[in-house]
Amino acid sequence: MSSSRTYQCLSCRLKQSAKQGSNNTRRAFHSTPSQQRRSRPKYESVKASSMGLSESRQPEIEDMEAHLRPYTAREKKLLAMKYTPEQMAAIEAGEKAIPTRDLVKQGRFRTDPMRIDYIDDFATVRPLVDTPSRNVKGDESAGLREGKQLEKRAQGQEKGAGDRQTRNKRDDQEVDPHMLRLMQQTGMTKEEIRRIRVKNLVTHRVVNQTRMGKIQSLYFLTIAGNMEGMLGIGEGKAAEDEDGRRQAMYSAIRNMKPIPRYEERTIYGEVEGKVGASVVKLSARPPGFGNRCQSLIYELARAAGISDLAARTPRSRNKMNVVKAAFQALTNQRLPEDVARARGKKLVDVRGVYYGGLVH
Repeated sequence: MSSSRTYQCLSCRLKQSAKQGSNNTRRAFHSTPSQQRRSRPKYESVKASSMGLSESRQPEIEDMEAHLRPYTAREKKLLAMKYTPEQMAAIEAGEKAIPTRDLVKQGRFRTDPMRIDYIDDFATVRPLVDTPSRNVKGDESAGLREGKQLEKRAQGQEKGAGDRQTRNKRDDQEVDPHMLRLMQQTGMTKEEIRRIRVKNLVTHRVVNQTRMGKIQSLYFLTIAGNMEGMLGIGEGKAAEDEDGRRQAMYSAIRNMKPIPRYEERTIYGEVEGKVGASVVKLSARPPGFGNRCQSLIYELARAAGISDLAARTPRSRNKMNVVKAAFQALTNQRLPEDVARARGKKLVDVRGVYYGGLVH
């Protein structure tokens, strides 16, 4: 028996290589890395029944199932006054098709800080829960205090009234004109500007040769971001350190732009930016991957609110050009919605549709 391979002509080999190359050039719309073959799970799937979780939740399921009763005749009459007969038929068909036990077992409660702690259909307004409590002012709560406490409070107010007035006048007079101009240009308040994350990444000395001699200055490259999808970079140059830093910081806040984020944690696909001889390649990564990149790109991703990112700088690693190239790549992302609109198709994010949007 011969172990030699069968002969293939050159054209057949070229066709096979072309097919393999065309399959690998497809662009995925999600951040999950593509795999060449179907891999087996590393851990065996364990059912909830074998772990005893279904038996432990049985009393809770029965208690919640008792609250989800079918519509009574009176409730159906009230619904018929609001909905059409076709809509009533659809409601009854949905009630018959979906068992109550499935709603209780498969339903999920929110775990975020803004969740509702009680179960309600929000059909009626409950004053004790839905109406916000009014803060009681100091004069209204005076009747709840004793006489000695009121006397001490009045003496303290008379003593500190003059100090507060002089302090307020001093604060009004010391308003920074640069900060006031920045507030007018951006429309943000002073507190909002203070909450912005600012980081100085590049600092070096520059020299300008003139006929009078060499004039030295300090150059600063600063980034600013609110850690919720806004990012900006700014440059400043001055003879004094403080002036250059302030100029770069205000320029970065003024130049902030929105950064598209997939699931508010990573970017869309793979992007590339080039400034001068520096090239930056950014790639999306699955949840929990982290920001695995150099320090400059890490600070950019942190200021923009990106938590899963991979980056490579194959060519020149000049700090100033790397920061500008990374910012260019983040702002020039190609969104899947734009691709679908250009192709004339409708795009649906499957990861957000299935499992109730629980993708983490």
